[in-house]
Amino acid sequence: MFLQLVARPRCAGAVEYLVWTLTVVLLLIGLIGTLVPLLPGTTLILIGVVIHKLILPEALTWGVVAWVTAVWAVSIAADLVCTIVGTRIFGGTRWGMAGATGGAVAGMFFSLPALLLGTILGAVAAEKFGARRSNADALRSGAGAAVGFVLSGIVRCGCGALMVALFLAAALS
Repeated sequence: MFLQLVARPRCAGAVEYLVWTLTVVLLLIGLIGTLVPLLPGTTLILIGVVIHKLILPEALTWGVVAWVTAVWAVSIAADLVCTIVGTRIFGGTRWGMAGATGGAVAGMFFSLPALLLGTILGAVAAEKFGARRSNADALRSGAGAAVGFVLSGIVRCGCGALMVALFLAAALS
């Protein structure tokens, strides 16, 4: 009787189901978070993979976790670089890049359209009032910030999908 209480295989199965449920929930919320402001999408996916590895170590190798982490780093870098590069390619100055970043931070607390609009208006306002550029140059900088923002979202979504695919391929094989 005592051995049956100590070595309960049903308990191990319950823990495994719980971990899989938690992992799937984090992966799904993470995928949604690649599109929705205020949700750290790829970071939630990474957390789900790491928790899965720590609790069920035989399910994944550390190599898979390293690859998922590398893709996460690319998504973070894309978030930071795309808007800045987009602004710069369209002729924006440091003022425009800083304004786009500030506008994005302000807009992210409201909605996805506010995030995009904040990015554009931040770049335009900073170029117009900070760098004292013409209306046309300021608007061009704002357009570049918008293009960079959209590219950043595309890269972030792709990275999230790749992270989930890497996890699933390793965990289900």
